[in-house]
Amino acid sequence: QVQVVESGGGSVEAGGSLRLSCVAPGVTSSSYCMGWFRQAPGKQREAVANAYVPDGRTYYADSVKGRFTVSQDNGKNTLSLQMTALKSEDTGMYYCAADQAALADDCYSGSWSHLYALYDDDYWGQGTQVTVSS
Repeated sequence: QVQVVESGGGSVEAGGSLRLSCVAPGVTSSSYCMGWFRQAPGKQREAVANAYVPDGRTYYADSVKGRFTVSQDNGKNTLSLQMTALKSEDTGMYYCAADQAALADDCYSGSWSHLYALYDDDYWGQGTQVTVSS
């Protein structure tokens, strides 16, 4: 379990944009999977998008394809999530995770994200709230 710190959430009207940032200061490996997740009130946590370091290959959930973009700054162990064309259903607490044991193929396919999303609350940090009003 790698410590992460999320930032950048806020409130925005539908159609607006927000940028989230996650830093993972505890990463020691040169290759790992890093991703964003979200949890709406009363719903299970779900995968949003992830990237594999260092090649940068990404995975996106169908619900955010074409609207969200992840980008990494390898030298700083940072993963950003640029969110555009936000919808009310994007509202939720957004979490970040980094996994040095993740296999590259699992990261590419998104299977890592979907499995990691099931981890209980002990594995997650504070998160950052995103609220989209319609």
